[in-house]
Amino acid sequence: MKRILIVDDDEIALEALHHMLTRAGYEVVTRINGVEALEELQAGECRLVVTDWNMPEMDGLELCRQIRAQEFPGYVYVILLTSRDGKDDTLQGLSAGADDFVTKPFEPPELLARVRIGERILSLETRDVAIFAMAKLAESRDPETGEHLERMRTYSRIIAEYLAHDDEFDEPISEDYPRLIYLTSPLHDIGKVGIPDCVLLKPGRLSDSEFEIMKTHTTIGAATLDAAVRQYPGVAYLHLARNIALAHHERFNGSGYPRGLVGRDIPLCGRIVALADVYDALTSKRVYKQAFTHDIARSMIVEQSGKHFDPNVTRAFIQCEEQFLSGLGSHADMELSEVS
Repeated sequence: MKRILIVDDDEIALEALHHMLTRAGYEVVTRINGVEALEELQAGECRLVVTDWNMPEMDGLELCRQIRAQEFPGYVYVILLTSRDGKDDTLQGLSAGADDFVTKPFEPPELLARVRIGERILSLETRDVAIFAMAKLAESRDPETGEHLERMRTYSRIIAEYLAHDDEFDEPISEDYPRLIYLTSPLHDIGKVGIPDCVLLKPGRLSDSEFEIMKTHTTIGAATLDAAVRQYPGVAYLHLARNIALAHHERFNGSGYPRGLVGRDIPLCGRIVALADVYDALTSKRVYKQAFTHDIARSMIVEQSGKHFDPNVTRAFIQCEEQFLSGLGSHADMELSEVS
């Protein structure tokens, strides 16, 4: 969950902001002046600040200057709140280092929209290059995967977009969730970099002991991404990527691995990627099998609803199967052109 630091010496205003942002799904930390705010920021767990201008000891303007003068693990995004509405005031605030400027009184939807802009900007920090490079590193060890990453992340986004607008689905999904799962789902098998070639590249069926080794790619991947999470605890997509790596082989009925989680104890991203990953594996050619048709893959997935797969995720897959077929058709065309 994204942490936001609110700084205001007015207890009523502080409580109102805390209530509004908590209801919007944020974890909120409150401080009453710039001095306390700087101490909180030095702990490294907050990278988005909403601060009042007029405060004792250190006001919001000086807080902005101090934030820009110091070094933090990542960029700190600052929204300055004030009743001042002159052009000179706006210029002064932005020049001090504020990223955005909101004039009081304001409507809650306006501040929430500006907070989400800050989230999007923070999430872009070195993200795309790092994620794709890590994903391709894992893929390079398994030459059979082909365009697997490109396909399964598309399937994952299709499911997430459907669930985000599905009135029957009662788990909260943010506006950015489909985009973030598209971005991070290619990291699901990043842990395979730690699996020996004799296991990873074995053409035949794995022995029981070899399968136990293969299963550790989930925990290896999660541990790898945990290091990034510790360095940048406020970056939401790193938490999502870590959960995907760890949970994409869990099964809805608890028979999966590595933890044997059941139902909603499995992170939603893991439940979504589990189906997207299996569908692409079923419809792709491997050394040990031919590609199944969409109809066969669909039947196998439906049969496993409530067992391997979350019934809600299965329902989203069924409702969106035309989009899956579209992706599968382009995949088949690509393979045919390679043969010819």
